[in-house]
This record gives sequence, structure tokens and C-alpha cells, in this order.
Amino acid sequence: MEENSRRSMLKKMAAGGLAFAAAPSLNAFAKSENEAYQLKGNINHSVCQWCVSFVTLEEMCQWINSMNVKAIDLIKPQDWSMLQKYGIECSMCYTDGKISLTEGWNHTENHSWLIEDFKRSIPLVGAAKYKNLICFSGNRNGMDDETGMNNCVKGLKEIMSLAEKNNVIIQMELFNSKIDHKDYMADKSAWGVELCKRIDSPNFKLLYDIYHMQINEGDVIRTIKDNHQYFGHYHTAGVPGRNDIDETQELYYPAIMKAIHETGFTGFVAQEFIAKGGDNATKLTALQKGIEICDV
Repeated sequence: MEENSRRSMLKKMAAGGLAFAAAPSLNAFAKSENEAYQLKGNINHSVCQWCVSFVTLEEMCQWINSMNVKAIDLIKPQDWSMLQKYGIECSMCYTDGKISLTEGWNHTENHSWLIEDFKRSIPLVGAAKYKNLICFSGNRNGMDDETGMNNCVKGLKEIMSLAEKNNVIIQMELFNSKIDHKDYMADKSAWGVELCKRIDSPNFKLLYDIYHMQINEGDVIRTIKDNHQYFGHYHTAGVPGRNDIDETQELYYPAIMKAIHETGFTGFVAQEFIAKGGDNATKLTALQKGIEICDV
């Protein structure tokens, strides 16, 4: 699991970039225009880049376009030009500074560099006409949840006026702390919803990761229906294993997507699972199938 985790991927990025495995020609798996699946238009689809790291970003852009999907998640500013070349939106942006899932807004000693990174990055997101910029609570490290929440409020309020001015939504991702992200603070939707209420800005929302919240608390559809006004983005993956969202896992994504659509949600749903597949073409086919399953 750690080998396939976003945390591991970020460590490799920080160490000097990813070495992409050789990929087959896109012609081996891209459908022709006449064969392309026709999206229904009720869900805005995206795919997280780190899940497709076995092809280059340019190859991913070409693959995304072959499915009529127009967005990729979790891209840093220096790579936006590649997306723009292909008319693809960055549906969830990283800052152009340090990215840490464990050192976040819940510890005041992180505020100085976080505020600097976000004040530099928010105008970049706005100028690119993108909307979403991700953030993380960080790990508890012995801190109680109330103190952590107060610290998050204090730090995040330092950047919210700039986010509002640039029409950028700051989104804190909810992770499970049971399997993948031990000790992460924002591990329950109720904690995140309370944080949204205290920050009290339309430009602060939660990235509701369906995979993570199924592991930590379950009751996914009810949670979405009751709290959808605080959820600005969704991620998918199969439970257990973070693999394909097919008949081998416990979540029924068509019903979840139907519930999301019925709330009036107009943001993005991004596939964030590690396809089991064999070769690269098989993995991309599994990701394409995931999009079709979620296209209600």
C-alpha cells in the first residue's frame, strides 16, 4: 500500500522527479472517435495524475482527451502548461511550494511557510482560471482535535480573503487514519464540517474522499446528502485495497454518484484508484471503466 500511496509519490517528486515506465503507444488503447463512450454530462469527471504515473503527463493528457474527459487532478503549477496545451483543466491544484500530508495547518509552527506558499499560489490558480487548491490538516502528533481545529482556523483565515478575491476554493482533504494515513487529524467528515462552519467562507470546502471515509466512518450516501454544501470535490477508489471500482469491492458507485448528482453538485469527481491491471493499457482501461461506472 505504501508503495502505491500518494505520500510515496510525493516523496519521489521531492527527491527530483518521477521516472516514468515505458508505455505502449496510445494507439494501443485509445478508442476511435466513433467508439468513444459518450459521457452523460451529469458528472464532471477527472483522474488523479499520480494514479497514472506509468505514462508521461503528455500521454495522460492525450488519453484523457480520447475519453472526452477534460480535467486532471493534483498537478503543480509548473506542469499546467502541458494541460493547457491540450485544453485540459487542473481540477485540483497543488501549491508550487512544499507539499506535505503530515505537516499541516493544525500545527502553528507550520503556518509561516504554509501562508507564504498559499499567498503565492492562490493568484496563480486564479490567473489560470482554475478553481480548487488542496490543503491538509496534518497529523495530530499528540494534539487534541479541538486545539488542532482552532489552529487550522487561525492559519487558514490568513489566506481566505485572498482566496475569495481570486475566486479560488481552498479544499481540505479528508483521509482515513485507520489504514493509509495514521494519525491524520481530518479523518472524520463531522470534524471537517465543523471546520467549514468556523471558517465561514464560501471559498473553504472539503475534499470528500469516498474511499477514505468509507474506511473511517462509512454511511457515505447519508453523509453526502446531509453535508453536501460543505463538499467541493470528490475522490473515488475501491474498498478494500484502493483498487478498481468494480464488482470485487464493497461500494456501489452508481448509487453514490446518483446521490452526488441529486445534491446539485457541479464540481469534479476524480478517479484516484490504483488499477490492478497487468500492462499499462489494461490499467488505463480499468480507469476508463471506472469513469463509465461513475457516469450516471
